[in-house]
Amino acid sequence: AIIVGGTLMALGHFAMAFPSLPFFFSALILLIMGNGFFKPNISTVVGSLYEQNDPRRDSGFTIFYMGINLGAFFSPLVCSTLGEKIGWHWGFGAAGVGMVIGLSMYLWGQKAFLGEKCLKPSNPSKKYYVPILLLSAILLFLISSAFQFSGYKIKESIPSYIYWIAAIFVVFGLIYSYASKPEKSTLTHIEKQRIAVIFIMVFFAIFFWAAFEQAGSSLTLFADKETNRILNIFGWKWEMPAGYFQSVNPLLIFILAPFFSKLWIKLSEINKEPSSPLKFSIGLALLGIGFIIMIIAAGVYQQHGPVSVFWLLGAYFFHTLGELCLSPVGLSLVTKLAPAQFTSLMMGVWFLSSFAANFVGGFFAGNYDTMNHTLFYMIPTATAFGSAILLFIITPKLRKWMHGIH
Repeated sequence: AIIVGGTLMALGHFAMAFPSLPFFFSALILLIMGNGFFKPNISTVVGSLYEQNDPRRDSGFTIFYMGINLGAFFSPLVCSTLGEKIGWHWGFGAAGVGMVIGLSMYLWGQKAFLGEKCLKPSNPSKKYYVPILLLSAILLFLISSAFQFSGYKIKESIPSYIYWIAAIFVVFGLIYSYASKPEKSTLTHIEKQRIAVIFIMVFFAIFFWAAFEQAGSSLTLFADKETNRILNIFGWKWEMPAGYFQSVNPLLIFILAPFFSKLWIKLSEINKEPSSPLKFSIGLALLGIGFIIMIIAAGVYQQHGPVSVFWLLGAYFFHTLGELCLSPVGLSLVTKLAPAQFTSLMMGVWFLSSFAANFVGGFFAGNYDTMNHTLFYMIPTATAFGSAILLFIITPKLRKWMHGIH
């Protein structure tokens, strides 16, 4: 599934390199299909490297997360530079080259480092799902491409709510297909409570990501319009592009992830490691601190004009600390709590939090130009601290439902 997903994503990026609207929509379909195969399963493979109660699991996912963000650090620099200097479609092509390199590394190292345990399906009876889904994806791609190349306006012919109805049917169809299988009877009371914990943590993750993803919208607008980005380096003045701030978070993750990886192991050795729900709560609180900095920065701008880049850097620093307490821990938690036959499905549920959060966060960011910016940043601050407090209160109950999983 990972190989299929990586191949589809590479093809999608290469299709984006062609400056044509039909190629654009076809590329989006390939990227969506590839992401569906790739993203949940690569995280599941990382979890399968560790035994159930291995204290190194959270640390392993933190290292995995560091690798993800190494790519996230270089991608804005490489793609934006190619886009601005040569053409944006060269940037998309570069993303495809990066995917091919990563897929080649995976193919080279999978047997040497992953072992048979990671490569064997947890439920071989469902192997037919992959070719069926792949065939469906190919048909969707061909039909959509035919419509696009013929000039037929799909979106103008179908009301937007039809897409939402279709998405809901797909989600419930997948859940029903799993729940209606014989293995559903093997779910014990403990496993059901652990799955309930996953859904609760997904709910809180939505609040985190809805605020965190302001980095790509309102915080970027703040960097562009309200931040003094002119740096004076020994008499040489350079104006930092606002888009470069998108690389601050992955750079900080790359720097801080090894520290967190060692921290969780050291705390585990002395029986002081926080539980996963408590780590989530800490992450939400740190996110709130970052937005307090933005409240102050917005107030300074209103009084004195463009502010120093250090305000944004300070906010990104605390946001990154919060992210490292929540995102890799969440991936690890899903692999610990989900029954083996549901791990990839539950990983997909976890990633649904990003979909919901981006939808909510994008809607909220749309009000940035019409709201007082100090008040604007108060809303994610209150949301982050409120959800952190609520999660802290219910943590003892969640730990009980986790039945020994830390």
